[in-house]
Amino acid sequence: MAGRELTSIRSPRVKAARRLAKRAFRRREGRFLAEGPQAVREALEIPGGLAELFTTAEAESRHPELVGAAERAGVPVLRVSGEIMAELAQTVTPQGLLAVCEFVDVPLAGALESGPRLVTVLAHVRDPGNAGTVLRTADAAGSETVVFTDASVDPYNGKCVRASAGSLFHLPVVVGPRFDTLIPELKKSGLTVLAADGAGDRTLDEAIDQGLLARPTAWVFGNEAWGLPEEILRHVDEVVRVPIYGRAESLNLATAAAVCLYASARAQRRA
Repeated sequence: MAGRELTSIRSPRVKAARRLAKRAFRRREGRFLAEGPQAVREALEIPGGLAELFTTAEAESRHPELVGAAERAGVPVLRVSGEIMAELAQTVTPQGLLAVCEFVDVPLAGALESGPRLVTVLAHVRDPGNAGTVLRTADAAGSETVVFTDASVDPYNGKCVRASAGSLFHLPVVVGPRFDTLIPELKKSGLTVLAADGAGDRTLDEAIDQGLLARPTAWVFGNEAWGLPEEILRHVDEVVRVPIYGRAESLNLATAAAVCLYASARAQRRA
């Protein structure tokens, strides 16, 4: 188990981990923070994915199997006081385990070389909680790749990592391509590119009935407040809207993504 407890916020290891709360430092180091036992468990499944583990004495006693697995994998395990954990963690009530993880994203070419049939694209999505929830939904629906364009939130943002509930570690994630270069690559891979937008001429029901969703598909989801810009809508194959049968003005991003992705998953499994 971990040795001497670190009690100073000035400890170099603690200071290095704290800096990862900022995007610029995450990019420079190629590392990010993930909190809680589930995140530690998922990170341990990726060879070399877990770089360091901070733990409190209480968390060690609650999760000896995770601490032991980290130590057997050669991961430095650093015990810290509750006060230091509160400084490191980005939650109101820290769970006592905080992992420093290596970036897990892959190049676009690598994600597409296997010929995925369902891809999720986040374009201009700025809210990390929404982005993480869509990532989790994409994982559940069987999407084989999730792409965060250059205008979207950082998937390694702490809130996004937590909202993904471990799905960040499950499937290929691509970070940072420009949309104008992304679309040709998706189409070259045989994917029909569909934009989910309330201004769509075709409803999701019509897309299902006409067999559109049975094809290999890349779904594009836009900003929570103002959707997708015209320059993106012009370059996709189809703009599809989720029909609203009641009096609600619209669906939020994560809900719309769930409806569209599961519709594609069902259609592809029936094809």
